[in-house]
Amino acid sequence: MSEQQQEATGVMDLPAGVVRENVGLDVLTLLRDYGVDTIFGIPGTHNLEFYRHLEPLGFRAVTARHEQGAGYAADGWAQQTGLPGVVITTSGPGLLNALSAAGTAYCESRPLILLSPGVPQGQEFADKGALHETKDATGAAGAIVEWSRRVTNGAEAVQGIHDAFELFRHGRPRPVHLEIPLDVLEGPSRVPNGDLVARPPRPPRAAEPAKVHDAVAALRGARNPAILAGGGALRAGADVTRLAEALQAPVVTTLNGKAAIPETHALSLGSDVRLQAAQHLLERADVLLILGSKVGEAELWFRELEPGGTVIRVDILETQLEKNTRCDIGLVGDSAAVVPQLLAGLEGHEPGPAPALGGLRAELRETARALSPEFAALAGQVAAAVPADAIIGGDSSQVTYLGTASFVPQQRPHSFLYTPAYATLGYGLPASIGAKIAAPERPVVCVIGDGALMFAVQELATAVEQRLDLVLVCVDNGGYGEIRANETDRGIAPVGVDLVQPDWVALAGAFGGRGVRISRADELAPEIEAAIAGGGVRMIHAPAELFAV
Repeated sequence: MSEQQQEATGVMDLPAGVVRENVGLDVLTLLRDYGVDTIFGIPGTHNLEFYRHLEPLGFRAVTARHEQGAGYAADGWAQQTGLPGVVITTSGPGLLNALSAAGTAYCESRPLILLSPGVPQGQEFADKGALHETKDATGAAGAIVEWSRRVTNGAEAVQGIHDAFELFRHGRPRPVHLEIPLDVLEGPSRVPNGDLVARPPRPPRAAEPAKVHDAVAALRGARNPAILAGGGALRAGADVTRLAEALQAPVVTTLNGKAAIPETHALSLGSDVRLQAAQHLLERADVLLILGSKVGEAELWFRELEPGGTVIRVDILETQLEKNTRCDIGLVGDSAAVVPQLLAGLEGHEPGPAPALGGLRAELRETARALSPEFAALAGQVAAAVPADAIIGGDSSQVTYLGTASFVPQQRPHSFLYTPAYATLGYGLPASIGAKIAAPERPVVCVIGDGALMFAVQELATAVEQRLDLVLVCVDNGGYGEIRANETDRGIAPVGVDLVQPDWVALAGAFGGRGVRISRADELAPEIEAAIAGGGVRMIHAPAELFAV
């Protein structure tokens, strides 16, 4: 058959050793059965036998403009769906480009699967100048992710997917990497069909009954209980609110645990655990219940929590119970099971009167406002413009951690996209893209600094290509504002922090979106409202100086 005939009939000769019914098909068939319907990545010479199967299996293929962006978009998607984000990279540089996103997922305990091809078996460490040759791709990823495996056959590749879902469902969710050698990826499938079916989840792990008994006894005797809810608390869903109500206990969350209880609830003190007034409340509690948090320095702004009362800690890993803050009663288990255990033990409990939190709530708000009056004012404009179900994208930008984190209340978990511990730049825009793909019915407004945006500005093309309705607010302070302040604090004249700015409005238009520049602070809220209503990819250029107080 001639080349023209092959193109006309759709039947093309494959390279030697490549078959259509291959291990790439096995891996993707299994992912599809687990419920994953979207893949992020960039097609390349070596990963084509993954990409061959995406459309026939019903996957949405989202091509990022950089593999780091693919990883962050997968993270945003995962937070909305409850499924792991999946990124397909090519070998060598493609995988290495995605590792910053993998590092983020590890640090923030997010589920992510990286799939990459590798050199054929027998050619490891050959150092012969092969395309994308990398000394040890699996070892490089393994230094960052929970586990990284180079498989030797299709059965091992499929088992890796099952193991990944076991980890995400029943352990601490963290990224994993599968490297599939080209001869395996492109070779024939020998995996039984029964192994290509998703395995049902086991019930979430409950805590030891004796430990639960001790915890319940302490909570029943508490006169001044308090709850600190981290990211691990989100698995418990609405039961966190029920537990707070059963105890009449105020709730402070970490930023990863934001909206574990709706932030407009009478018992919520928001996610300002970094502020001393919130920390003092937790330290003065006679019983402090910590749900799924390592109580890390990044969340507490480099201060250690020193509770004065009994400390009960709930965590999926026993190794976390003594991290950073002491533990008097440790409950090892999934909060989805442990919180209901506590509720059952508290049945019939009559708590004390509802705590008076109005004064403390006002103090927290004023303290947060004093940290940055301009970003508090800007975030107030955002809060006034967005509906209650909006998803807010953030980055390691001052407007995020000094503004929207405190002043845009959230009602649902995973509605604030941020990386408080890894604190990477370039996260906000691609994460917002992933979130919008997963939750098209919800408004997504990404509010980030100009420095952060320039790390991932190319992903505007991805948003336009995917025909998303996405609002991006670029808060322009002329470069790296935080580092500029750090330099000043140390007596260093500003160096490397005052950056040339593009014409943001023209840039948005060049990518196929629409841009507008505001000239007064009070224009921001109506422009956000108009952008949400107008649809498409919309950028609002907001010079930070407009919000100076």
